[in-house]
Amino acid sequence: MTKTTEVAIIGAGIVGLAHALAAARRGCRVTVFERDDRAVGASIRNFGMVWPIGQPLGPLRDRALVSRRIWLDLAEQGGFFADPVGSLHLAYQPDEWQVLQEFFHLARDYPLQLLTPEQVAGKSSAAVTTGLLGALWSPTEVIVDPPQAISTLAALLADNFGVEFRFGATVTEVAYPELRVQGDRWQADQIFLCSGADFETLYPHLYQSSGITKAKLQMLRTVAQPQPWRLGPALCGGLTLAHYGAFADCPSLPHLRQRLQNDLPFAASWHIHVMICQNARGDLIVGDSHEYGFTFDPFDRADINAFILKYLGRFAQVPNLEIAATWHGVYAKLPGQSEFIAHPEPGVTVVNGLSGAGMTLSFGLAEAVIAETLNSD
Repeated sequence: MTKTTEVAIIGAGIVGLAHALAAARRGCRVTVFERDDRAVGASIRNFGMVWPIGQPLGPLRDRALVSRRIWLDLAEQGGFFADPVGSLHLAYQPDEWQVLQEFFHLARDYPLQLLTPEQVAGKSSAAVTTGLLGALWSPTEVIVDPPQAISTLAALLADNFGVEFRFGATVTEVAYPELRVQGDRWQADQIFLCSGADFETLYPHLYQSSGITKAKLQMLRTVAQPQPWRLGPALCGGLTLAHYGAFADCPSLPHLRQRLQNDLPFAASWHIHVMICQNARGDLIVGDSHEYGFTFDPFDRADINAFILKYLGRFAQVPNLEIAATWHGVYAKLPGQSEFIAHPEPGVTVVNGLSGAGMTLSFGLAEAVIAETLNSD
């Protein structure tokens, strides 16, 4: 017997959850299919940073701010950790400070401040002020705990929005309007494929000419810090300025990139930038590196983790850097684009390739994608 739903979503990571929410809010009957017993991919293997400051000024920054509002609303409803602590970009070299000043003037329509070392000390006891030239303060960044947030969101969508979840249910074939789910036949009015780094299983031909690739990152988590110490704002150093697209239009950025390439070739070769934030339990999350390709060594590199911790010491001082866990994640990336959206057949929408910004952009992107899809239906 064929089972039916109005909206079928494949994948219960943050992209799938965001699209499930957007569809359910519009009155649709939504079913989410997830092949694992719970989401265990990139959506739970990240900092948990909702990071508008990293997005280019304009539509993407605005999309990130929409996501931020939705995150805070859902956290209030679901009772999960979401800490609007903001962020500090710390500058210890003249070229880093120059880029931050240029960015501040480019982003004058956003709530940013340039801080002196004394002002930084007032916002963060963890920030190293020796040799500090200044910092960029942004109040818009929110920290969630990814494993907690993703699992709680699924329960919240089921309880408050009537979304049906089918965990341990692998979709093996899509031929609109039908889906094959481990021998069961389903039909849906609209199908959304949000399968993350597994983009070879369904519609493999779709990706062959798209330019999409994958990224492997390495991260670390410390033991819980002694109470009542808190990190406060998320902190990052100069390497981060060369990583995020937000800073691409700063005139001094090419000079900074070249200096970092010369001074820190290991970081350049592994696309490392270093950030730190704190979850509700008091653990510190630190990372990360980026390796691009389609097949990765399953064994993590100790030298990458050692470099990350050494560089962290340049700008952050914390009570206890004992490492409790290390891991890697893999996500889909489309170079030069903020997302990959395709329609392999009528009624089917592929949403992928958020390039590591899923926590920041998914809710805002889903609002736009679902609205456009349902309005054109």
